[in-house]
Amino acid sequence: MKTLLQFGAGKIGRSFIAQIFSRAGYRIIFVDIDPCLVKSINEKGSYRVIITGNEGVTEEYLVENIAAIEISSTKKVIHAIQTADIISVSVGKKSLLPLARIFARGIKNRYQEKRKAPVDIILAENVKGAAELLSGEIRRRIPEVPLSSYVGFVETSIGKIVPTMTEEQLHQDPLGVYAEPYNQLIVDASGFRAGIPGVPELDPKVYLKPYADRKLFIQYLGHTVLACQAHAAYPELKFTWEALEKNDIRRITRLTMLQSADILQRMYPSEFSMEQLEAHIADLLKRFANRSLGDTIFRAGCNLPEKLGREDRLMAPIVQAMELGMKYNLILEAWIRGCFFSATDENGRNCPENRKFKQKFNADPLRILREHCNFDPTLDEEIFHATESILKQFSHEYS
Repeated sequence: MKTLLQFGAGKIGRSFIAQIFSRAGYRIIFVDIDPCLVKSINEKGSYRVIITGNEGVTEEYLVENIAAIEISSTKKVIHAIQTADIISVSVGKKSLLPLARIFARGIKNRYQEKRKAPVDIILAENVKGAAELLSGEIRRRIPEVPLSSYVGFVETSIGKIVPTMTEEQLHQDPLGVYAEPYNQLIVDASGFRAGIPGVPELDPKVYLKPYADRKLFIQYLGHTVLACQAHAAYPELKFTWEALEKNDIRRITRLTMLQSADILQRMYPSEFSMEQLEAHIADLLKRFANRSLGDTIFRAGCNLPEKLGREDRLMAPIVQAMELGMKYNLILEAWIRGCFFSATDENGRNCPENRKFKQKFNADPLRILREHCNFDPTLDEEIFHATESILKQFSHEYS
């Protein structure tokens, strides 16, 4: 039986990556920092993925043949790197580069023992340029290994929605994870060195960037637009599915996604047609409306410093639209709504990132444009004028 070594036993690692490789017959070995989680995995030897569609629970998949290693068990982790058939990483931006040290030791030992057994590392991370960042850190530590030919660094575009589980759900089954039925993992075909594995849910693309931008410009944008517009119009709503039952919210979310799709299609005319993008938007709205996932407006609007940043889901398409001379008014409206976003969780708490952001900028969109997004009021006067115009329309709401 082939083995997947999965760094990160969190939501994406357990509900997505491990699930699709398990379905393809792989044994899964997790590496995680949490000793309690590692202990639970080793004691139980399996866990449930509860796959929920719009009509409720549609399937429960049992991920079996699993084990786990604590990241501090260095010798065990190095040995696992030496022997794994394929590796995947889902640890988050802050934890990615610190892995370079242990990867370097494992890869060096592997190369010394099995020079004809290259290995691929699937980077299941929402980190721009993850392959270049991690490979650079590893190469610096083991220059004697021909890394470019021996190790594949495979970037991905992850579109799966994995909501935060409630305390009750975690109490009932600490290892179980909830997920939507969507299981497609878009991967960079050129990144593999040991060959693309026979996992049906993998979708290799020769040119990954258009699909990474599609995720950012349409899925991530749509999710955030939905949260920001819903909270502005109906602050009492809790769930994304509730918001999409409001015709005005569904309409403005869809129109904003279409405006961004128009920009994306102009960027990649040979990759996408508007018909394809419209179908993609329709599918996403259906997924956003999946009430069984329990996805909240609070979660969709958390981490405003990132979501309102110049290179992220709302401002990135605006910057492209400005360069292309295209419309972006609806996207900018959602961005401004985001500046005032104040939804709280089930306990009435705001997320720490949003609270600090609001304290720093006092919900001032013009200041956020200048100081957070680094726009110049003189050189970029177009976006400042457009923002002032929209703020005038909202003056009765945010006075």
